[in-house]
Amino acid sequence: MTVGPTKELTAQLAVEIHVSHLNRSLAFYKALGFSIERSDDTFAVMRWESSYIFLDQRNQVASTLDLPVANVRVVVNHIDVLWEQVQAANMRVIDMLTTQTYGLRDFTIADPDGFGVRFAQII
Repeated sequence: MTVGPTKELTAQLAVEIHVSHLNRSLAFYKALGFSIERSDDTFAVMRWESSYIFLDQRNQVASTLDLPVANVRVVVNHIDVLWEQVQAANMRVIDMLTTQTYGLRDFTIADPDGFGVRFAQII
């Protein structure tokens, strides 16, 4: 396994997601605008600005719930543009685009293994 750069190693918070098919998950997150920092056969690092998601391929990934157990929030500047991209790509929507009372306009989708990704724009 390759050692990551200092920014990756010292990131205050990074989410690691267990995935069943690394290439499928890479394509999913790349379509949303994440960049691939590095990858090998079973592990990849994706970046959104200065934040990271680690994708770790596992033999057994079971998602038996209709709703994700957890989600990661990504703050964006153009929520409506991303919402259109998600709908055009026919991604699984968990929560529709909504203006929330707590000051965000957001939506949540599920990745190929059922992990929630919530995109939000500050109102």
